[in-house]
Amino acid sequence: MVFANLVFIYLFLPLNLIFYFLFKNTAYRNVVLIVFSVLFYSWGEPVWIFLLILSSTLDYCNGRMIEHFAGRWQAKAFVACSLLVNFGLLGTFKYSGFLVENINALLGTAMPVPSFMLPIGISFYTFQTTSYIIDVYRGDTKAQKNPLYYFMYLSLYSQLVAGPVVRYADIAREINHRTTSMTDLAEGITRFMIGLAKKVVIANVAGSFAGKYMDGDISSLTVSAAWFGAVMFTLQIYYDFSGYSDMAIGLGRMFGFHFRENFNYPYIACSATEFWRRWHISLSSFFRDYVYIPLGGNRKHQYFNLLVVWFCTGLWHGASWNFILWGLYYGLFICLEKLFLGKTLEKLPRICRHIYLLLITVIGWVIFYFVDMGRLGQYLKAMFGIGIDKLWDSHIQITIMNNIFWFLLAILFCMPVVAKLKRFISQRLSSINISALLFCQSFMNVILLLVCTAMLVGQSYNPFLYFRF
Repeated sequence: MVFANLVFIYLFLPLNLIFYFLFKNTAYRNVVLIVFSVLFYSWGEPVWIFLLILSSTLDYCNGRMIEHFAGRWQAKAFVACSLLVNFGLLGTFKYSGFLVENINALLGTAMPVPSFMLPIGISFYTFQTTSYIIDVYRGDTKAQKNPLYYFMYLSLYSQLVAGPVVRYADIAREINHRTTSMTDLAEGITRFMIGLAKKVVIANVAGSFAGKYMDGDISSLTVSAAWFGAVMFTLQIYYDFSGYSDMAIGLGRMFGFHFRENFNYPYIACSATEFWRRWHISLSSFFRDYVYIPLGGNRKHQYFNLLVVWFCTGLWHGASWNFILWGLYYGLFICLEKLFLGKTLEKLPRICRHIYLLLITVIGWVIFYFVDMGRLGQYLKAMFGIGIDKLWDSHIQITIMNNIFWFLLAILFCMPVVAKLKRFISQRLSSINISALLFCQSFMNVILLLVCTAMLVGQSYNPFLYFRF
């Protein structure tokens, strides 16, 4: 099940909220969340709930043992046990086929290639449980005493499928003690509806445009068509992933959890370094705190450390060479910016720096899109006119003109316009009447819900790009 689904919106979520608010006691509310999280995760692939239970049970016990043996060699042994098992499972399900394929290609062998269905959300909950174990070992957080509460943290459906990567330390207090006010509920619903609109109204439409050009016959593309398809995918992946992050944060808020922001308008950045401070913030901070800094950070072997981090970032996204190439592509630009490019960019007007960022970002998403390296090479050649006779496609102009208002909204909402407008309205209305503010929020939510419902009923195209990461 995914959030942008009529069954979830009109049945699953309302039932969850009803049962949740039937109880005042946090312990009972936690049980409700566990039950609904298990139902959510078991909806399409019930077998994988046992893998989640295994990971939760293992690291609940590891966490208790690490805390018990703090400062002794046994604590390190339990950390090693956790890392070996969790990353062993992740490697088996996600990367074993890729590894065997490359060994066969390199050595000319014919070993059978394992084929596993990837458990939903395994990359996210592996990182979450890893951060918990390391934080307990470092003494940054206390081990959870209640095994059910730890399972709730790991399985909480609002962030299990698509993140953000929620660290236990950030919500440890709220697991045991939290309240949900009407303001929390209203803000959570509003955030969820904004995320739903981003996904349904913008990401799905952009994806249909992108697929038309990027999945078709590349040899027949014009330069403008290749760039148009790439720009549409650039919009799709931002609105798809940030929309789901908004929905996750909104759902958490409804139930009293305050997750950290995962996106901060990355397309307004002016460098690759700034872009990754704004894009998938929870993942970037994970690699910074648990890989980059332990390797030595900027104190020693900085550029090697950066390339290791970006290799891992690319590999985390998928078991394919294009993802590794995509990660190293950004790693190279970030290294260059630290060496000399950053100082050069600072001397340029902001518009030039912004164009630089958008250019490398669009090309980066093309690398991300194509698992087939042959098609990737073809598409990049088409974008730069290599072997292409025509530059402009009249159909592109017609498409843009027919959808001009949608394009303007998609571009506009990449900037912090909504946030500033919301602040402006809140400041004006809160000084008059808090009820007026809640009425405006409710009215907007109803409009967004009706629009999204109408589009979901009529759309057969409703993918989720990060569903199996």
